[in-house]
Amino acid sequence: MKIKQVSAWPVEMRLTEPYTIAYETISSTTNVFMRIETDKGIMGYGCAAPDLEVTGETPEAVLQSWKDVVEPLLLNSDPLRIARINEKLSERLQNFPSCRAMVDMALYDILGKAASLPLYVLLGGYRDHIRTSITIGILPLDETLRRAQKLVKQGFKALKIKGGKNLEEDIEKFIKVREVVGRSVELRFDANQGYNLDQAKQFVKATRTAKLELLEQPTPRDQLDMLGKVSDQVPIPVMADESLMTVRDVFRMARRDLVDMINIKLMKVGGIFQALHINSIAKAAGYEVMVGCMDESGLGIAAGLHFALGRPNVMYADLDGHLDLIGDPAGGAVILKDGVLYPSQEPGLGIDL
Repeated sequence: MKIKQVSAWPVEMRLTEPYTIAYETISSTTNVFMRIETDKGIMGYGCAAPDLEVTGETPEAVLQSWKDVVEPLLLNSDPLRIARINEKLSERLQNFPSCRAMVDMALYDILGKAASLPLYVLLGGYRDHIRTSITIGILPLDETLRRAQKLVKQGFKALKIKGGKNLEEDIEKFIKVREVVGRSVELRFDANQGYNLDQAKQFVKATRTAKLELLEQPTPRDQLDMLGKVSDQVPIPVMADESLMTVRDVFRMARRDLVDMINIKLMKVGGIFQALHINSIAKAAGYEVMVGCMDESGLGIAAGLHFALGRPNVMYADLDGHLDLIGDPAGGAVILKDGVLYPSQEPGLGIDL
């Protein structure tokens, strides 16, 4: 099989409601979509969700990288040689993880379609569905409580609360959310790098009665020692997110036992191929894994979901980045029912654009 044509195009999608996290407010996102066509008539699809703050990319940079590197590299190559193509892309696009994820996703889509199997089955097929959390951005207290109640009524059993801008408000908000949603709903907190060591400890201590399930990336991404101290000094699991971009990052954290869990986002790490390597290191270290997402199309969510379903230690999902997008070309790529995500049972990622 040979690749005979590739194309890429940007799609800007507004959010139904803007949301705020510790370091920015988001009202829209631009994803770059990609199609690979083979000489056997199989089409593979991928998307990039670049974020300058997280992945270090812009949509314009992704498109330029596609034109300069991706298209010449892929034409006339064998799409089933995923490891070979990924290694070549890593050499030339080291600092473009969402661009690499876009290509990787399309290659795995072709693999599944060539095998006439859903991708999660090829990746191990450990489970066929997974519960996802849904995120509540930084909002005033009353609005946060209304949003939490609404989401629980919609069937979600896990909520992620964003904070990191004001410790006292975060504590009050988290305790109040627990009061309105009851004890059966899982509550997670993401400080998005907004705390120092003392603040993280204060938050965990003050919310102890509210049954916090996990604390995600409380401290700045490049201060691993501080992150390790938080993990050592609080009684709940601490998860690394922004601190994890590469295989080397998870190796350094695992070697020093700096965290309890990691959040793998395909757009940060460069796609499924790299995510599998990172997950293997996490498994060896005894880490549980969450698969997360950016503000990304249902196509990217599908790729993250298939990865999560294939591996037993990917215990958590935070795959809600598609739910508020207007005009998503891949809006039906995954099935959501009562807070649980199911994949399409069609071959590959299960969608054609």
